[in-house]
Formats: sequence, structure tokens, C-alpha cells
Amino acid sequence: MLGHALGSVPRGGLLLVGLVPVLRLRAGAGVTPVARRGLIGGHVINGKLQRLPVLHKLKEADPRAGFFGPEQYTAIRRHLEPDLQLATDIDYTYGWRTQSEVLTREWRHVDLKAGILRLDAGETKNREGRVVYLTPALLMAFTEQRARVHDFEKRLGRIVPYCFPHLHGAKQQSVGLRHVAVLGERRKDFRGAWRTACTKAGIADRYRHDFRRTAVRNLERSGVSRSIAMKLTGHKTEAVYRRYAIVSDQDLKEASAKLIAGAQERQGAQ
Repeated sequence: MLGHALGSVPRGGLLLVGLVPVLRLRAGAGVTPVARRGLIGGHVINGKLQRLPVLHKLKEADPRAGFFGPEQYTAIRRHLEPDLQLATDIDYTYGWRTQSEVLTREWRHVDLKAGILRLDAGETKNREGRVVYLTPALLMAFTEQRARVHDFEKRLGRIVPYCFPHLHGAKQQSVGLRHVAVLGERRKDFRGAWRTACTKAGIADRYRHDFRRTAVRNLERSGVSRSIAMKLTGHKTEAVYRRYAIVSDQDLKEASAKLIAGAQERQGAQ
């Protein structure tokens, strides 16, 4: 039956019939257009396709525009434990990814004397390493967290290499139970604590990934050069970085106020 239905389709075309839905599926999974073209080009080079197919671009969803204002973040932060306050402070300041770049930090990645926090090559989404110099507030918070973990190590009776271990929980993983916080093991997430903090602060629909937009916005407003800011946040291309450079109504109002102040200053000088 299949041969009858596709009898007029050449061998290369038959492969294309099966390839296009796969490419559409992969596009939905986040595969870039460059990667999709490479996949098709490889089949052409290997003689599996007679020609390059015409693929219509899928419409990209509009990017989120959420970010945290200082008051919003302070309100949420107030309801987090001290170690989670430190984790979200790193998110807020540098725009690092919570699960893969912040909670994975071990003490070997932190130099308190030099005030440095490090991501090794291969640990990040773009596979490049990253080094940031901690602000005084973050350095103090890391010093306090080190003291907490050090006291915890004494009670636990062993070394804990993680910057963000479970300080409360079960002594060991119970058979048959999943997602049990085990003392001394690395935190992998804290979505429940985050949702609870947002609820208590009366702020809904806040995603931790909004910290990346927040950090980019704050760096732009602080006058940090774009090339340096991209090194801090880990954005590899300026096009992606610009998607995170959110401009709010307040930014526009402040820009207008600066223009007015500048005009008044020039008139006074005349």
C-alpha cells in the first residue's frame, strides 16, 4: 500500500517526506535554523537527497519581557532562607542560570580572598568558562554561607564540597521515595520555596529566568559596556543579548527627564 501511494516519489524524495516532519519537530524542541540547515545539507552531501528542500520558517514566539524591579526582588527575597537569598542574588546580579550555573557551584569554584566566582569551560550552555568578581555584598554573603556550611560539616561529620547543600532533610535516601532532600547533598532546585516566597510577597507570575533579563537591563543602565556585560551573563551573540535588554516605561520616563534636565542646563549656560 505504501509503495502504491508513494510510487512516483524518488528515493531522495521519500527520505525528504520523512525528514520534514522531523525537522519541524526539532524546530519545536529548540533546534536552531543553522542546525536544521546543517542536518539537511549533510543528507545532500551524502547523496541521500536530490536537492535542498524549501522549508518555511516557523513563527517564533514573542520573547518574555518580564524582569524584577528592585522593590519586587527585595519583597520576594525577604521570604527566602539565607542560602537561597545568596543563590538568587547571584541570579539577580549576573544573570546566571539558577539550576545549571548557580546551584552547581562547589567551594573549589569560589576564591573568597580574591573575591572570585568561577564557571569552568564546559559547564555553561555555550561551553565557555566564566569568571566574575563578587560585589562587596555578594562576597559578604558567600563568606557567611561558607561559615554556615563549615558548621554544618562539623555536625554532619564529613566534608561538604557544595556551596548550596541541603542543610535540612533526611539523613539518607529512602528506598522507593523520590525528590527527598538528603542532608549534605547538593540542591538541584528550589521551585517550591520560590513559589512560596512569591505568594507571601504578593507577587505572582515571576519566573527565575527573568533574572537574566533583569541583569542585562541593570548592566545596560549602569553603563557597563556590552562586550563586558556579555562576558558576565554568558550571552555569546549580541542578537540574543539584545532580546534580554528590556526597556520599561520607567526607563522611557527617566530618559525623558534626562533630556529635559539637559535642555535646562544648556539654557542656563547661555
